[in-house]
Amino acid sequence: MKALMSGNEAIARGAYEYGVTFASAYPGTPSTEITEEFSKYDGVYAEWSPNEKVALEVSIGAAIAGTKSMAVMKHVGVNVAADPLFTVSYTGTNGGLVIITADDPSLHSSQNEQDNRNYARFAKIPMIEPADSQEAKEYIKLAFQISETFDTPVFLRSTTRVSHSKSVVNLDEPSPRKDTTEIRHNRDKYVMVPAKARLRRVEVEKRMEKLKEFAETFPENRIELNNTDVGIITAGMCYNYAKDAFPDYSYLKLGMVNPLPVKLIREFAAKVKKLYVVEELDPFIEDQVRALGIDVVGKEIFPYTNEFDPGVIEASMTGGSPDTAVELPIPIPIRPPNLCPGCPHRGLFYVLGKMNAFVSGDIGCYTLSFMKPLEGIDSCVCMGASIGMAHGMSKALGKKGKGKVIAVIGDSTFIHSGITPLLNTVYNRSDVVTVICDNRTTAMTGMQEHPATGSTLQGQATKALDFVSLGKALGVESVHVVNPLDLEATRGVMKEELAKEGPSLVISQSPCALLRSKTIDEIVPLTVDPHVCTGCKVCLRLGCPAISWKRFEDLGDLKIEKKTKKQDGIAVIDASLCNGCTVCAQVCKFDSIREVQ
Repeated sequence: MKALMSGNEAIARGAYEYGVTFASAYPGTPSTEITEEFSKYDGVYAEWSPNEKVALEVSIGAAIAGTKSMAVMKHVGVNVAADPLFTVSYTGTNGGLVIITADDPSLHSSQNEQDNRNYARFAKIPMIEPADSQEAKEYIKLAFQISETFDTPVFLRSTTRVSHSKSVVNLDEPSPRKDTTEIRHNRDKYVMVPAKARLRRVEVEKRMEKLKEFAETFPENRIELNNTDVGIITAGMCYNYAKDAFPDYSYLKLGMVNPLPVKLIREFAAKVKKLYVVEELDPFIEDQVRALGIDVVGKEIFPYTNEFDPGVIEASMTGGSPDTAVELPIPIPIRPPNLCPGCPHRGLFYVLGKMNAFVSGDIGCYTLSFMKPLEGIDSCVCMGASIGMAHGMSKALGKKGKGKVIAVIGDSTFIHSGITPLLNTVYNRSDVVTVICDNRTTAMTGMQEHPATGSTLQGQATKALDFVSLGKALGVESVHVVNPLDLEATRGVMKEELAKEGPSLVISQSPCALLRSKTIDEIVPLTVDPHVCTGCKVCLRLGCPAISWKRFEDLGDLKIEKKTKKQDGIAVIDASLCNGCTVCAQVCKFDSIREVQ
């Protein structure tokens, strides 16, 4: 049986076929769909953990109990999980443990472009890298086999193009799920106090030597000998790009990128006249090949940044220029990313953008409000950093910072890594107003559940985290809940909290527009009365996609009397896009925006 699958779907399918029963993750593009798809199979357990560190620790526990388990995250999530990562390399596992890192060349949905092959080498953990969906399905099985054989966690590295592109996959019958779980007391192996860790450190080196031997015969490290004038060492999606550009060259296609097969590389290099390494991002393979004393061409001609494609590789190797642009018959205007119509964040950041304060932002769809016209965020570094940065700014500014520092953070992101820094603002007493942008879901990655939604990944009802109670339990004395779609109330609470001494917490609570459209029985869209609109364009400053501008000459037979000499048109609202949030009606001073009758 065959199926068209994305790489993410194929990884989930391969894990299911191999008998994996446990997965933990924090959602993050481009990795999210792996756990979502895996959770749909019978006889498995899958969860959204509060963050990637917890997800890895949970999977480590499941593996020690004898289960085949996988921890799934995007590349920056491995940063969060790094603490347990480096030590589980020492302890090894009882069952199988695979850590999936989905890297994001070109930063399609990320704040950096780090190359997580470096983590594998740094932590002394083997890493394999599939090139397409079929390989993704098979490689997850190979990863578990390596884990079980060598008593080691294993990295499976994907990239955005492998994660999200689709190709045909051969489906196999799943292996029977065997319950081999049990508690095993092995303190010498699992208690990493210095005396025990020193002994396990030696075991790690022994294991790596065995893995180096294994890499030489690993069948997914293969030589494809064709025209020997040029040889290319490559892995992952870059293999497909290079083959498309130069189908007749010779290839060493690496399925395992850590450790590298040294003997196989030397053998391949001896068979070709000129050797290239084609890899996205860091010169990870190239540097190691050069260290072997082998002459190779790499990053002196290939870009260090962004995704490759066949055109980039061909242009780099021939000295030409990539011709990948598609000529469009009609020029299309630039369309920057934008908050959805009816997004509750729009009202909040419209208010914040007009306050004389520094707004320390965080990772989420609300980060888009840094752009014009809202300009409501002044910084964004990583998950959870907004509160800690705001605290540091407040402390550095002292009295000059009073009433000037705001931290904003999404509900899922707050749970991920915002609780601890909020506690720090209380403990160390800073004048920071923290705003939790609570839209009742993990919106940016596709509406996933989290501990405050009252539902688990697999649809079970559960206890929902109460942000108000949590804030008070952390010691925040001033806690308020506002509806960000009520501009006047939101503005009033923010001014009141900024004027207070010490930390405070505001929960800006309104469901995501995509949730709102499902939970409200009747959405009444708004419209602009063309005979009342004065053309002041204040509503356009909201940046709502449902609101646009029409010049008088584009109104056809509709005759509108100018209200001012400068007026050259009117605002219009597309009823098919309008979510009925009423924010635009609140900013209109002339009562020209009303419900559609």
